[in-house]
Amino acid sequence: MKKRNYKELPKFFPELNKGAMEMSVGTIVTIVLLMGVLVLGVFLIQNIFSSAKGAIDLTDEQLKNEINKLFSGDSKISIYPGTRFVEIKQENTDGVGIGIRNLLTGEAGTKTFSYEVLATDVTDCGVSEGEAESWIVTGKSESNIPIPSGDFVSDKVLFRIPVGAPLCIAKFRINVNAEGEAYATDSFNIEIKPK
Repeated sequence: MKKRNYKELPKFFPELNKGAMEMSVGTIVTIVLLMGVLVLGVFLIQNIFSSAKGAIDLTDEQLKNEINKLFSGDSKISIYPGTRFVEIKQENTDGVGIGIRNLLTGEAGTKTFSYEVLATDVTDCGVSEGEAESWIVTGKSESNIPIPSGDFVSDKVLFRIPVGAPLCIAKFRINVNAEGEAYATDSFNIEIKPK
């Protein structure tokens, strides 16, 4: 019996060589397309999750809708995002949205509210509370905010983190007054990331 040399098979069966080549090209094209879809999917997911972290990109109406969703039945203040945690890169601006609801009982009509944002825990950052508060570029405080009974208002507290600011987590507190009296308080954290 004669031994067959399998290296000579494509010479006798040229369709084997052609089929192997078509399968290789088809496999390569499929892999390239799947990798493209994978990269696009990762990019879209990253954009979706990163856009939902801060309040900078929301219009006033979008912010008002998001804050309204976060209010529970008896909450006087609401902070967006609901995690109360925002990451901000150095040289960037971002922040939180706040909502104040008038739940004063036994009094109808419009009442006057005010709020102030204060740094309360910056020990991780190694800076003074005053320096941390200097990162707030808009929304540090506001007074004479008229809110009808049962209604709410929303606003943004925006931070601009300078280059050279420490990479750390800082805690801020929002104190709300109604008609000059303490009304509600809540807190949020910002994490400073490298640019």
